[in-house]
Amino acid sequence: MILCSNPKAQYLAHRAAIDEAIQRVLESGYYILGSEVKAFEAEFAAYIGGAHCIGVGSGTEALHVALRAAGIGPDDEVITTAHTAVATVAAIELAGATPVFADIEPEYFTLDPAAVERAVSPKTRAIIPVHIYGQAADLGAIGGIARRHGLRLIEDCAQAHGAKLGPRRLGSIGDIACFSAYPTKNLGAIGDGGMIVTSDAELAERCRLIREYGWAERYVSHIPGFNSRLDELQAAILRVKLRFLDEDNTRRQLIAAEYDGALAGSALELPEKRLGATHVYHLYVVRSKQRDALIGHLRTHGVGALIHYPVPVHRQKAYVGRIRGGASLPETERAAAEVLSLPMYPELGADEVKTVVSAIASYGR
Repeated sequence: MILCSNPKAQYLAHRAAIDEAIQRVLESGYYILGSEVKAFEAEFAAYIGGAHCIGVGSGTEALHVALRAAGIGPDDEVITTAHTAVATVAAIELAGATPVFADIEPEYFTLDPAAVERAVSPKTRAIIPVHIYGQAADLGAIGGIARRHGLRLIEDCAQAHGAKLGPRRLGSIGDIACFSAYPTKNLGAIGDGGMIVTSDAELAERCRLIREYGWAERYVSHIPGFNSRLDELQAAILRVKLRFLDEDNTRRQLIAAEYDGALAGSALELPEKRLGATHVYHLYVVRSKQRDALIGHLRTHGVGALIHYPVPVHRQKAYVGRIRGGASLPETERAAAEVLSLPMYPELGADEVKTVVSAIASYGR
């Protein structure tokens, strides 16, 4: 079976360096918030173009900590998308705030600025655009809305490590940005992990305090906080993988170009690229009117295509009927019925790409 993503393949591609990094941590005797985390935070902040990086326990916790650091909580609304991993919405509720949904642009699957504008209310305090599948949301327009209404712009970059809008990397444009290091991400750990990036020194300091019980010094809490720490092992692994991130993203772009060329003229609707943005193809997502039948056909031909995401958040049992904006999201619902993610990871071979394309061609509809 050709997997949709394959984190083991990336470990094997960099095995010697990763094994050395793990051994270095094991022998150090220091396993939480030590030199590896500090070094990775400095390296990742420099890579993104932000002044500060704060390592935390997961991408969900990155959003949670960022929201709390920004002072967002009960009685505050945060506008975001329902076409996302549920983690985005879960983090808003973990902070005690209220999510509000706006619809997406059909071409790019990211927040529609016009829908965001309509969703703003007197209680709105922040907007969380999700750079889904590895491509930028329209931060020019959404950032303008945030500035006009005095709102925080919090970038969800969980799927967009290394992507750009114009000359700037995603994560350096909003007030604060949140990344996941889940193993399947473009920059993935071997376990959970997350990163917060900001150039606001005050926000950064609050994030550091919140991630470890509000401690400015050990055992003394200056503000309420909790435990969400990136561990030394994951930081050491991420330091290795960060060195190869641009190279791996280039390989993703080459695979996407192969798909684009081979599938042009097929019944599939291929991914569109935003003008002026650099897509890093965390996922290569197509549309198909016969999506469910096609995915079954692909599996019989050894192709493990997946759906990201089959049920939008506002239609899930935990959230249905209780989030403002969920009653009218036609493009979100159309996407959920049609999207299909083809295999995409840097180690995917040319023969495997041909197998995927041949399996699609053999479907014949």
